[in-house]
Amino acid sequence: MYLLGLYLLAWRRVFAVRSGGATGVVVKGPDDKICISFRMEDKGEVKCIKFSLGNKILAVQRTPKVVDFINFIPDLPQTEYSQECKTKNANILSFCWITANEIVFITDQGIEFYQVLPDKRSLKLLKNQSINVNWCMYSPETAVLLLSTTVHGNVLQPFYFRSGTMSKMPKFEIELPASPKSANLSLSDIIMATIYGQLYVLYLKHQPRTPNNPGAEVILYYLPREGQCKKMHILKLNTTGKFALNVVDNLVVVHHQSSQTSMLFDIKLRAEFDGAVTIHHQVLPALSIHPCKIPRAGPSAVTAQSPVSCELYSSSWTVFQPDIIINASEGYLWCLQIKLQPIVHMLQDKGRLMDFLLQRKDCKMVILSVCCQMLSAAERGSLPVIAIIFDKLNQVYKEYLEAEQNYTLAVESGTSRSSVTQKRPVRAQAVIDQSDMYTHVLSVFTEKKDLPHKFVSAVLMEYIRSLNQYQITVQHYLYELVIKTLVQHSLFYMLHQFLQYHVLSDSKPLRLSTANDEIVEVLLSKHQVLGALRFVRSVGSHDNISARKFLDAARQTGDAMLFYTTFKFFEQRNQRLRGSSHFTPGEHCEEHVTHFKNLFGEQALLTSTMI
Repeated sequence: MYLLGLYLLAWRRVFAVRSGGATGVVVKGPDDKICISFRMEDKGEVKCIKFSLGNKILAVQRTPKVVDFINFIPDLPQTEYSQECKTKNANILSFCWITANEIVFITDQGIEFYQVLPDKRSLKLLKNQSINVNWCMYSPETAVLLLSTTVHGNVLQPFYFRSGTMSKMPKFEIELPASPKSANLSLSDIIMATIYGQLYVLYLKHQPRTPNNPGAEVILYYLPREGQCKKMHILKLNTTGKFALNVVDNLVVVHHQSSQTSMLFDIKLRAEFDGAVTIHHQVLPALSIHPCKIPRAGPSAVTAQSPVSCELYSSSWTVFQPDIIINASEGYLWCLQIKLQPIVHMLQDKGRLMDFLLQRKDCKMVILSVCCQMLSAAERGSLPVIAIIFDKLNQVYKEYLEAEQNYTLAVESGTSRSSVTQKRPVRAQAVIDQSDMYTHVLSVFTEKKDLPHKFVSAVLMEYIRSLNQYQITVQHYLYELVIKTLVQHSLFYMLHQFLQYHVLSDSKPLRLSTANDEIVEVLLSKHQVLGALRFVRSVGSHDNISARKFLDAARQTGDAMLFYTTFKFFEQRNQRLRGSSHFTPGEHCEEHVTHFKNLFGEQALLTSTMI
């Protein structure tokens, strides 16, 4: 389709206008399942066209002084009605929908804030402000309008809209390069973006490379709702040329046309602070956007052929915030996304990698894969690094648990009813809990045969140490995994120490629980009968265990002395508990008593031996 006009809405939608709208207007966005199409009377070239929130009212600017409106509301006529700017001799630079029925005109002499009355087919002026304007920019996410003022355009005046009101925020100045002296601040060098929940004004500062100056940089000004705007961050680009900016998943993406690469910056990563601002360098070496193929246009014989590669970093690209790229000549719109998995192998510093991943939206499975990678034989990490990673994960985990606990307490106490800000904490993918670690990492890790058992035990204890450090209650299945692992590797001395010094919990789930029974079964299946006896004694369960099970296992080994020692263990237990060394009929040990007499004689029943 040949596009005579291409317009981007603030709400991630593109208008394709043909013949001024007479032969059709198509509205489509990446989030829309269906497109909107309609026709309107051709009254001249369309300079700007936007739907209100909910697509109820269409606003169209064709002349410098008037905006036309068309209702798309059931039972209301679609006859156009108009509003001329109130300021005499002013020209409308742009307009922005604030809500479903509130709109602001930005003229070269100020702003006019209106309420649209669709049933009356008219507008009501709510407030206006006189100010010389060069250009404007609007952030629908935060309802903040930014105006460029003064001769050089570098004094920016923000306004905030809320509930039918317009508030003037403190103005601030963008520092222009020292050279050239006549430089003005251009709209193409400024974007507004919400990064980590805070609104920033990003300024792309062009400057030539010199021995003392590495080239262009992006300066971030934090724009709070109240208080003065503050210069907070500088992103060093270390090159010159034509740039474009996107913000994706809280990352600033800087596209460089001549090198056909993009740079990633994360303002939350550790960086140099010079006493006034934080200076950041790109997270990774500059990389190219993943190649994209588009279907061929034309008759079916043509479209059946294989797709053609799209030209990346084209001069016809137009970038919109936060993550949209449009190729007007081809008629395509793309949403930029970050692929996390390849970054795992590009960032060698695992601590920095984890800091980066924990801030990303779809990070859980990638983080778990990094943990598995660190615990593999091929890429085994050192224990200090593994400890750092566990601490980073558990810090986020603890913060979520505390937020959830505070919310629960607030709800139970009734305080949330009087507080509109009390919201249930959203569990982000960065929250890696004990179940995640057990299922995807630790249980798999302990089954590997190519790792030293001491390393396996040390990693498990390191994770428990980290949980304890952040005062997170350790789930019993983790304790059971540690005990089972120690027992399987015959590390009874270490197990005894852990239990003796309460490194492992003595909570009820560990007392003759199903997991402990499984541990005993593992030991007995490996003919480690004495090891099993030591284990049950160390957890205080030796008075309750089945004598027959242990005597069966000892007899199956064919080791007469092992059977003797095991038999004497239970004889002594019987003496201690009941005052008699004999087994009760309910224990069903008659055949073992007979076997003992056959091996050692009846007189041996009176002998006492300790293990």
